Amino acid sequence: MPTTSRRQFLTGTAAGFGALLGLQATPLGMPIGCQSWPVRTQIAKDFVGTIKDLAADGFQSVELCSPVGYATAGFGGLTQYKGSEIRTMLSDQGVNCQSAHFSMKELWANQEERIAWAKDAGLTQMLVASLGGPRQPTMDDVKRAAEEYNEMGKVAARSGIQQGLHNENFEISTVDGRRTYDALMELLDPALIKFQFQVSTISAGYDAAEYFRKYPGRFVSMHVQDWSAESKQIVAVGQGTLDWQAIFSAAKVGGIKNYFVEMNPDLMKASVPYLRKLKV
Repeated sequence: MPTTSRRQFLTGTAAGFGALLGLQATPLGMPIGCQSWPVRTQIAKDFVGTIKDLAADGFQSVELCSPVGYATAGFGGLTQYKGSEIRTMLSDQGVNCQSAHFSMKELWANQEERIAWAKDAGLTQMLVASLGGPRQPTMDDVKRAAEEYNEMGKVAARSGIQQGLHNENFEISTVDGRRTYDALMELLDPALIKFQFQVSTISAGYDAAEYFRKYPGRFVSMHVQDWSAESKQIVAVGQGTLDWQAIFSAAKVGGIKNYFVEMNPDLMKASVPYLRKLKV
């Protein structure tokens, strides 16, 4: 075994300590993460190169999209790899991955197989973007969707996987004069299903900090975008009108375990310096 010099040891220790300080300086001491959807075109061409670029931009974790459920969106090429191989590819670039999005269709088809792949890839969280109900649902529609997803949550829980739900389309509709999202909070079993909050739904009146405080412990993660009240557009984190100190403070109450920046790749990169300095 080669002998490590004192200078090498001190240099390595300093680097490790610096990395630790960098992590602690981020909100809630969590790795700065990003969703892979905005770079799906790049992933289709060069998965490892894209992850390397994200790491160089300052992202320490990534949320994938399932190669099966999102095959036509740019992730299909990843089906050539085992979950363990994808895990190694990410790790080799210094990037962690605990979460991925799956389609309801692939979970309906073979949830057990997709769970096996997720565990092989090192995931602990499996999310769906939406339960896929109608945009103008009845309460029966909402109850049916919730019952079905609770059953999926049971299957995932038996394998040590946290099943989660994002809020898109169906989830931000209304039913019987109230928000479908709030109805789902009541119908989905908190022991089985956690939520992933899409911060940009502020454009439809859904306030992240408000929901984190209203439903403590019900959230596992959030997708991060800033919002300009003046231009009514998504902007880089720290360049809009959202109070990120308040959002991340409330996220502690909400129970989030990780967060993922998700927007135009240039805006994602521009968000990193602000997140590195934000202390909560």
